[in-house]
Amino acid sequence: MTTTTLAQADVMADINPVLNIVVFLAFIVVTMAVVLRAGKSTKEASDFYTGGGSFSGRQNGLAIAGDYLSAASFLGIVGAIALTGYDGFLYSVGFFVAWLVALLLVAEPLRNVGRFTMADVLSFRLRQKPVRVAAAFGTLFVSLFYLIAQMAGAGSLVSVLLNLKGQTEQAIVVAIVGVVMIAYVLIGGMKGTTYVQMIKAVLLVGGVSIMTVLVFIAAKGGISELFNQAVATHGSSNYLAEKGYEASQILEPGLKYGKSELTKLDFVSLAISLVLGTAGLPHVLMRFYTVPTATEARRSVTWAIVLIGAFYLMTLVLGFGAAALVGPDIIMKAPGTANAAAPLLALQLGGPVFMAAISAVAFATVLAVVAGLAITASASVAHDIYDAVLRNGQSSEEEQVRVSRITVIVIGVLSIVLGILAMGQNVAFLVSLAFAIAASANLPTILYSLYWKRFNTTGAVTSMYTGLAAALILIIFSPAVSGEPTSMLGEHIDFAWFPLSSPGIVSIPLAFIAGYLGTIFGKPDNFDDLQAEMEVRSLTGVGVEAAVDH
Repeated sequence: MTTTTLAQADVMADINPVLNIVVFLAFIVVTMAVVLRAGKSTKEASDFYTGGGSFSGRQNGLAIAGDYLSAASFLGIVGAIALTGYDGFLYSVGFFVAWLVALLLVAEPLRNVGRFTMADVLSFRLRQKPVRVAAAFGTLFVSLFYLIAQMAGAGSLVSVLLNLKGQTEQAIVVAIVGVVMIAYVLIGGMKGTTYVQMIKAVLLVGGVSIMTVLVFIAAKGGISELFNQAVATHGSSNYLAEKGYEASQILEPGLKYGKSELTKLDFVSLAISLVLGTAGLPHVLMRFYTVPTATEARRSVTWAIVLIGAFYLMTLVLGFGAAALVGPDIIMKAPGTANAAAPLLALQLGGPVFMAAISAVAFATVLAVVAGLAITASASVAHDIYDAVLRNGQSSEEEQVRVSRITVIVIGVLSIVLGILAMGQNVAFLVSLAFAIAASANLPTILYSLYWKRFNTTGAVTSMYTGLAAALILIIFSPAVSGEPTSMLGEHIDFAWFPLSSPGIVSIPLAFIAGYLGTIFGKPDNFDDLQAEMEVRSLTGVGVEAAVDH
């Protein structure tokens, strides 16, 4: 016990808050300069929402990777692997496989049919107003839950760097992150955000690559030696003594999700949500509108897959590196607990300067992702609700951009408040809830719209509201919110009656069934010409894109 306490004290003594603040501020200044420059060319709604469709495939691929590799991917997954080994790595597998599902089923047809938002696609051959309103609600709630995760990640990260243990100090950090994010979006729009995401993707993948090499050097061997050291560190930890597992279990499936039939079912639910969620994430799908042609869209996906795949493979090394070189005792006692594993590993590998640099990259990750989310949510409100529903498509582009900016402020404030409540949660888990909502509220309707000719407005609206309501209700009344030591509201408040932490196994099938029944029993829309046009556009891209050089 004494050894662990001394080790903890030594680790925290090595952290240099002043250095960390200087590196952070330098990073914010540089990225803000990029945003300001991009903001000068943001004149129209298309510039604000999609950057005017002016990015190349390579640039957009970097930005997609920047959008997708969030704080959950870096902080949350490394922490989950460090503490639960194999079961933590399943988050990496789920996030990556999910990307392939999005690519194969949704990405290109969606890009060919839409203009600004997901609702453009969903309402193309259906009645505009009810579908756009339902799609906007889905987008808002997915964005909000994703934002909560990023805010919690930012709070954890900065708390480690500045050694802030108090709840109030961590809450102030979350609020500052929220304010900076709002500024990024208000000033730069999609162009500014895209450039920040590109810079951040290069830095994040580069930083993680350097850390991976350093882990192997520190472990003095290959992957098997790293695993052996991780087992040895867990074996001698107080964390293991408290939890009562065998150290070798970190290399086997089931440490977290194999305790009972219920936890196994929870894992299946989580896996379904992760694999299907990406194809319903509005902020990732919106990225395909920032390139001029379908050819460039495909090219951007190739770049994104290479970067994302490499990154998730490296999280395995970093997670077990944190388990071996830092250990669960130090991780659990640090501010941010599991989310602190990656910064503490950087400190162990390269000292305070390296930790400050890696943490600044992680911070940029949070900023870039929340900015992308905020734009998506604001575009949905301005374009889908304000313009299409309230103004019957008659609003000017200046009005839409103004409404977008007001929405960014409102969403920013909400995410700050909810992010403060969720600070103790693993950010990878929080993101999995956003994935569950996306897979429930958005994906069934997207797939039905693209691939089922008979699908109608009743089916779309029924599917979206059923999926959204089911996911939200089951999350609120699950152990994720109350009744457990790890719950948002703690174990003293308990109104959980749904036994699973992830609702996907119930809410996703319900949404598919609701869409089917709504279509079968609802009145046909009789928009056959629009259906035919949508089919041609989704498959060919005719009518949507610029000329391609052959």
